Amino acid sequence: MNQTNIKSARRWLAGAVLGALAAVATAETMAETIANDPWTTIAPGGQTRCAFGDPYTFHVRRASAEKIMLFFNGGGACWSAETCDTPDRNGGRFVYRQAAGAGSGNDPREYDGAFALDNPDNPFLDWSQVFVSYCTGDIHLGTRDEIYTRQDGSEYTVYHRGMINAQAALAWVFENFDAPERVLVSGASAGALSAPVFATRVAARWSSSDVMHWSGGSGGYRIPGEVQQMLWRRWGVLEGLPEELDAADYSAESLRILDLYRLAVQAQPRIRFHMYDTAYDAVQEQFHAWLGHPVALHDGLIENREELRAILPRLHSYIGAGDVHTLLRYADFYRRQTAGIRARDWVAAAIHGDTPPDVYCGDAEACHGAIDGTE
Repeated sequence: MNQTNIKSARRWLAGAVLGALAAVATAETMAETIANDPWTTIAPGGQTRCAFGDPYTFHVRRASAEKIMLFFNGGGACWSAETCDTPDRNGGRFVYRQAAGAGSGNDPREYDGAFALDNPDNPFLDWSQVFVSYCTGDIHLGTRDEIYTRQDGSEYTVYHRGMINAQAALAWVFENFDAPERVLVSGASAGALSAPVFATRVAARWSSSDVMHWSGGSGGYRIPGEVQQMLWRRWGVLEGLPEELDAADYSAESLRILDLYRLAVQAQPRIRFHMYDTAYDAVQEQFHAWLGHPVALHDGLIENREELRAILPRLHSYIGAGDVHTLLRYADFYRRQTAGIRARDWVAAAIHGDTPPDVYCGDAEACHGAIDGTE
């Protein structure tokens, strides 16, 4: 896509986000009538929506105004008529989250880990939290409504509007919070892939804040160029990348996943980056296979980390053994221990402004490790 078309798409995206804000106040007022619920569910409306047109919502819990955790939820991805279809038509397999409502996996009230508000060991208890739901199959970066054709000739539309949804959530955050002392921009799985993009937006908006990035369960992807190009085009990613990233020199053919980090650090070098993975993450391996590139994750994960170290002078890494996927939403956050260092303590050190050590499970063989979440 040429730069004129990209600029036109960005103008449409900006208008869509502004339109989405109109319903925020009403939605929040309605949500606050729920007694004894620390979370507020917000429906921004406007151009936001989930894959099949269901309403988009995100969730906010207010605590300290000086410490804010933004969390971009995971939930798969899709790119074809087969992978994007509804479960009743694809054999019932889970490929990606398609809705944001009850039972969709997009409610922080249903999670453990950083969202366990009854656990005194939770280092985020006094942090305000914004849980950015995910239901568009496009790693929060899509701006395109795609028509897919099934083998029987029938058609259906998927609203790959992840960027529009995410920008609406960020617009609400910027409207309702002043620049805090600390901000953690975090994500799991699909949300981890896009977290550096949104960390850049936050750092550009709040220039006086200590902005930290945290990605969990996405560090092993090394996808062939033609596959990556197909994904960027299918979802309309280049059209929606924030201007703060200055991606004008990139195209769908040239942009790699790791380039999102390169662009982030070039735009905002003060961001501190933190990445968490297990060496043989089963979900990352599954998506490699679905994309036609089956791998044992460990070697590609290590290659990615080495490449990122050359780009990010402020990168901190935790690689645990086994195949468990992601950390922040689950009890594994408290159980996981590698080389004598609890994952919970490693995260706590990072968010308190310390420099956590790099943690590694040992080598390719040792990193197979235990499958119960501890080493």
